[in-house]
Amino acid sequence: MSHPHPELTLPPALPEGALRVVALGGLGEVGRNMAVLEYAGRLLVIDCGVLFPEDHQPGVDLILPDFDYIRDRLDDIEAIVLTHGHEDHIGAVPYLLRLRRDIPLVGSQLTLAFVEAKLKEHRIAPLTLAVREGQVEQLGVFECEFVAVNHSIPDALAVAVTTGAGTVLHTGDFKMDQLPLDGRITDLRAFARLGERGVDLFMVDSTNAEVPGFVAQERGIGPVLDSVFAESTKRIVVASFSSHVHRVQQVLDAAAAHGRHVALVGRSMVRNMAIASELGYLKVPENVLIDSKRVDELPDDEIVLMCTGSQGEPMAALSRIANNDHKITVGPGDTVILASSLIPGNENAVFRVINGLTRLGARVVHSGNAKVHVSGHASAGELLYCYNILRPRNVMPVHGEVRHLVANAALAVQTGVPADRVVLAEDGVVVDLVDGKASVVGAVPCGYVYVDGSSVGGVTEAELKDRRILGVEGFVSIFAVVSSADGKVLAGPQIHARGFAEQDDVFEDILPELTAALEDAARGGAVDTHQLQQVMRRVVGRWVSNRLRRRPMIIPVVVEA
Repeated sequence: MSHPHPELTLPPALPEGALRVVALGGLGEVGRNMAVLEYAGRLLVIDCGVLFPEDHQPGVDLILPDFDYIRDRLDDIEAIVLTHGHEDHIGAVPYLLRLRRDIPLVGSQLTLAFVEAKLKEHRIAPLTLAVREGQVEQLGVFECEFVAVNHSIPDALAVAVTTGAGTVLHTGDFKMDQLPLDGRITDLRAFARLGERGVDLFMVDSTNAEVPGFVAQERGIGPVLDSVFAESTKRIVVASFSSHVHRVQQVLDAAAAHGRHVALVGRSMVRNMAIASELGYLKVPENVLIDSKRVDELPDDEIVLMCTGSQGEPMAALSRIANNDHKITVGPGDTVILASSLIPGNENAVFRVINGLTRLGARVVHSGNAKVHVSGHASAGELLYCYNILRPRNVMPVHGEVRHLVANAALAVQTGVPADRVVLAEDGVVVDLVDGKASVVGAVPCGYVYVDGSSVGGVTEAELKDRRILGVEGFVSIFAVVSSADGKVLAGPQIHARGFAEQDDVFEDILPELTAALEDAARGGAVDTHQLQQVMRRVVGRWVSNRLRRRPMIIPVVVEA
C-alpha cells in the first residue's frame, strides 16, 4: 500500500491520457467530502460537503474544503456530481457556487431539491440536471453512469466515471441493507456489470471498515421505537439528522400507531421533510403532523417532537432544550430518543446533552442502551462483497478517519488486490491513474477553511489558538503611561485579569518589579513603546507562569506622555 508522506511536493504536470484524483476533503476526517477528477484539462467535482467543528475550534460554524486548488480553474469544471443529500456532501455547494454560479449540479431528485432549498437562502439559482439510477450522461470529457446505492437517506447514487484513462467507480456513502424501507437496494448487478467491463479505480466509503460483519437492517428499528412509544406516558422527543427521511418516517408511523401527533422542530427539519413529503419520499399518515405552535394545546401523552441536534450541536433544538434555553421543555416522565450514531469527535458534546436531559428528569434512549439507530455505511463484510464482485484494478479508500482508510485498504488486500495498487491518501494528496496503475505523485496545499458568522476563510489557526488560550487560560491587560523624555512611569502600571479565580489585587506583588523593569529598559535606550510593551509582556508572563501556573493571553499597552 502506498502512503502519503509529509515530504510530498507539488505534483508534476498530468501526463497525456492520464486521470488525476485530488481529494480536497473527506480523507482523514468524517465530513467535508469533496473529490476533484481531472482528465484532458477538464475537471469533475464529486460532492462538496462541510465538516462540523469540534470543541477545539471555538466560534466556528462550519468547516469547508479548501477551494484554492481549483480557484484559478473554475471555468474548467464540467459539473459537480452530488451522490446524496447529507450536509457532509452538499453543505459547501453554496460557497463553491459563489465563485462561479453556473457550474451545473448533477444528482438525484431529492438531493437536488435539498441543495436548491439551501441555495435559495444564499440567493443562488443553480443550473441542475436530475439523474436516476441506470442513467448515463456525458459531462464534457467525463461519461458518468449512475448506480443506485442504499444509504440512510433516500435517492443516494454511486457514480462510474469513464474517460480515456479508464473507469473510476465512486460509491459515495452506501450500505447493503437487503430489506430497506423504500425497497431500493444497492444495485450489485450494476456493480457486477461494471466489474466485468473493468473498474480501474474503486473509490469506496471507509466509515465502517473497522466494524466486522454486516450493518443491521433499518426496519429493525421500527419495533424498538414501537416499544419505547408504548412505555412512554408523557412527551416523546426524537432527535435525528434533519435529512434522515427514513428515521422520520418510522417516527411518524410509530406515532400514528400510538395515537400521537408529531411536531417538527427546527428550520432545517421542517424544510427538508416538506420537500421529502412533496416529492413522495415521506408518507405522512393522516392527521399526525401538527404545527409546533400547537404543542401546548394537547396532552403530553399525545405529543411527539421531532427535532435536530442528535450530535450535540450547540445551537440545535435538542441542545437548547437540554440547557433550558428553548420554548420546548422536558421534565420527569418525558422520553428523549437520540436516533443516530455518534460521529467521531462529537462524543463529548452528545454526552453533555444526554446529561443535561437526564438532569431535567427525562429518560434518554440512545444507541448505547437501545437499538434506535443503524449505520448508513457498509461494514467490513459488505465491503468484502464489493471487492469480490468488482475485482478492481486499483483501490482508493475514501470518506473516513485515517484508521478507517487503513482498515478498508487491508480488506482490499485480503480479497486479492495487490498491495501496491491500494492507494492510501489524505486531503490534498494527488493520485494519478497512468496506464492502468494508480499511484501517489505529490500533494497540493489543502487546509481547513472556517466559516465564522459571515466570515469565510477569515479565521486562521493562529486566531483559533488565541480563542483556545482565552477560553482556557484567561486574559490579562496591562496599562502604563511613561515619560517620553526620560522613560519614567507616570501612571500605572495597572493590571486587569479576566478568566482568573484570583482577584486583580493578586498582581500587586509584581507591580514594583514591573515599574523597575520599564524604567531600566528606558534607561537602556528602549524608548519605543513596542519595546516597552514586550518588556511588560515578558515580566508579567514569567510571573504568572511561576506564581499562578497559567499561560494567559497578555495585552500590554504603553502610552507616551
